[in-house]
Amino acid sequence: MWNLVIAVISLLSSIPLTIEYPETTLVFVGDAMQHQAQLDKALELGNGVYDYSDCFALIQPAISEADYAVCNLEVPLGGPPNYSGYPCFSAPDSYAFSLKEAGFDMMLTANNHCLDRRGKAAIRTINALDSMELDHIGTYRSFEERDSLTPFIKDINGFKIAFLNYTYGTNGIQPDAGIEVAFIDKNKIKSEINKAKERGAEIIVVAMHWGIEYVLLETNVQEELAQFLIDNGVDIIIGGHPHVVQPMKVVHNENEDKDVLVVYSLGNFISNMKTADTRGGAMVWVTISRDKNGNAVFNNAEYELLFAAKPEDKKNFRVIPGWLEDSISSLQKPHWEIFKRGALKVFDNHNFNVPRRK
Repeated sequence: MWNLVIAVISLLSSIPLTIEYPETTLVFVGDAMQHQAQLDKALELGNGVYDYSDCFALIQPAISEADYAVCNLEVPLGGPPNYSGYPCFSAPDSYAFSLKEAGFDMMLTANNHCLDRRGKAAIRTINALDSMELDHIGTYRSFEERDSLTPFIKDINGFKIAFLNYTYGTNGIQPDAGIEVAFIDKNKIKSEINKAKERGAEIIVVAMHWGIEYVLLETNVQEELAQFLIDNGVDIIIGGHPHVVQPMKVVHNENEDKDVLVVYSLGNFISNMKTADTRGGAMVWVTISRDKNGNAVFNNAEYELLFAAKPEDKKNFRVIPGWLEDSISSLQKPHWEIFKRGALKVFDNHNFNVPRRK
């Protein structure tokens, strides 16, 4: 009998034990704008309806393969018939629906343009996103709704991930019609981070609408706010608003002995902006895994450049990822090269442990 036991133990010890720790991948992109030229082209191609089906076709496979994808919707869905571009945006519902069709799961709505059509349109935006079954954070129908829905915690591939979204302001437009906007307020942010922890969030993501437009490096205010978030236990910080890319850095939280991702600005996802640095942005892949103790941790991040191509012939405005740069027309290739050179200069000189995806 003992010989049999010894033989079984010997056999088991010879079998290599492989412990698989699950992972999940999040994808983030920058500002989804909707200028007048974009509205006009979508209406032209749609023969009377706003058609955005071509805008995200080239990026759709990469967005859809992520476990969860997040975009900054920097326009209210104000409803027909008076859609408009800058300075007071209002886009048709089909614009947001096309983002969903491209694979996005969440829209960020706390940004400086969320009240362009005042509180009534902001509430309509919430209703429209709900009807599309798109997750969204940043604006709420009331203070009570914000209190009940914040933090937003999602189970993604077995990870409980909290998402929070804040904006520095709304271009001086004050909330009305009961709308609640998540402004950058340290006391409120700290309270909502703590609530996320109390409710069992394993990873906390905070999206910040901050910084100075068209400035390629983060400001002291952004750095100070990022450190505040790090000190309060945030794992991933994603920035937008400047309409240009800014550095991405992995920072170590000494108090909690964990790495934290800070992305200061992802630039534009799609727009009709024309200056060189605003002609595109970046997307960032973030991997979350479990350590040997089973704890959820930010693991690594990679980025790729995106180019917002202008319409040509029967093509709409299109997002073209860097790995498909050969599909950029000869007419627009010089604009891509200038944008790419400037963006890579920022990332090559200032990124820390966030490489370009190979």
